[in-house]
Amino acid sequence: MKAMPWNWTCLLSHLLMVGMGSSTLLSRQPPPLSQKRSFVTFRGEPAEGFNHLVVDERTGHIYLGAVNRIYKLSSDLKVLVTHQTGPDEDNPKCYPPRIVQTCNEPLTTTNNVNKMLLIDYKENRLIACGSLYQGICKLLRLEDLFKLGEPFHKKEHYLSGVNESGSVFGVIVSYSNLDDKLFIATAVDGKPEYFPTISSRKLTKNSEADGMFAYVFHDEFVASMIKIPSDTFTVIPDFDIYYVYGFSSGNFVYFLTLQPEMVSPPGSTTKEQVYTSKLVRLCKEDTAFNSYVEVPIGCERGGVEYRLLQAAYLSKAGAVLAQTLGVHSEDDLLFTVFSKGQKRKMKSLDESALCIFILKQINDRIKERLQSCYRGEGTLDLAWLKVKDIPCSSALLTIDDNFCGLDMNAPLGVSEMVRGIPVFTEDRDRMTSVIAYVYKNHSLAFVGTKSGKLKKGLSLDFSLEPSREERGERREHVKVSKGGSSMDVPTGSHIGMLADHCHTSPRCSGAHQCEDKHP
Repeated sequence: MKAMPWNWTCLLSHLLMVGMGSSTLLSRQPPPLSQKRSFVTFRGEPAEGFNHLVVDERTGHIYLGAVNRIYKLSSDLKVLVTHQTGPDEDNPKCYPPRIVQTCNEPLTTTNNVNKMLLIDYKENRLIACGSLYQGICKLLRLEDLFKLGEPFHKKEHYLSGVNESGSVFGVIVSYSNLDDKLFIATAVDGKPEYFPTISSRKLTKNSEADGMFAYVFHDEFVASMIKIPSDTFTVIPDFDIYYVYGFSSGNFVYFLTLQPEMVSPPGSTTKEQVYTSKLVRLCKEDTAFNSYVEVPIGCERGGVEYRLLQAAYLSKAGAVLAQTLGVHSEDDLLFTVFSKGQKRKMKSLDESALCIFILKQINDRIKERLQSCYRGEGTLDLAWLKVKDIPCSSALLTIDDNFCGLDMNAPLGVSEMVRGIPVFTEDRDRMTSVIAYVYKNHSLAFVGTKSGKLKKGLSLDFSLEPSREERGERREHVKVSKGGSSMDVPTGSHIGMLADHCHTSPRCSGAHQCEDKHP
């Protein structure tokens, strides 16, 4: 990587979760450059796997969702308190779960895999949802992980029956004088009659309130949810929507997904199943989900298509990268990782690409599609939801950037793929995770690979360079949260903190400046 014409001022600290396959990694001698740093690790129980991690941006405390346990750690990875979540007697076929009514299925001791971990800042509580009992959630006090509530007696309390970690994504929408909303997106594992694939729920102030997790709106005909129709499974028997990432920006909530679909290869009359990466957008205030739009996304470099989304992260552009892209420094960018092709979901090819999407360009493409549909052009183009083609209906109205749909021409699909800007490709060690942030006007991206390596990218020339590495098995679907100057990626059953310390150097003008401390 060519030398950069600037010096970096150092962050006080940053956290990097790394997978460690053996204890020898803990005792490995660091390279000379690392003598100015300390590397601290936290080891969970041998049978535990770490699933999700969030950092309290106000205190720096770390909340770690593991199998059968929730941890609260200090910023230097010392255990402050734990909360047991499992195991317990259960059977995934028990619906409602046995804690509500007697189940005739055989019960076995079952682990509770953490599937979603969110900080509700407004009410100072942690929302921890697991795999037991059809995906019920605990609301824990941030201070000591005391259980404030655990609603389980209504069907709205069962968020997901999928036992795999990473199958659920949640986005909280906060209000100053109203109860917050929780948008939930989940795979349904062939049980659409029990679980909507996407919904908005109430987050009541009282953690034990009867209306906790109730749908924001529900009547006989309309509800704040979308279910996968049973007819879809006659076309694609194993159809599901796999959620990779979720976030909010402006007036919208977004989810990034992988979806199977049947396509005909060029020159063929038969159809084959492939996977398409799609961005889903909803208005925050849309209680009927008439604003649901999805658009395919992908990346191409050197004639090679990268279409299987592996990970994503939302960040601002920063002044340097913004100038390169022709956008504003505060514009939202999506840093994404794709693997090659479309045919393999579970065993993706090692060829992968880091790509950037300008969120405004995606929204502009959605607006263009909405405008054309309301002119009566084309069909709704959402095969999995409508099964058959439904023509768009014409209506005279103005569709601006914040249009939230009507009870017509909805939900809507965009047929033309939005292509990201390729930044870097990796042919041998598949990239599996990404995190990005802006520091001193520069946009930095850190990418994790299948083998446990960490790569760093700088904004000026988009190139990546190998970074400090800790080898081991890396979980390929984990959620990442950033608070203050911390970055965290949970993998396996170890986490590590790499702390930078400022020092006096010929290249620094004072004790608070140092060289590029992102190794």
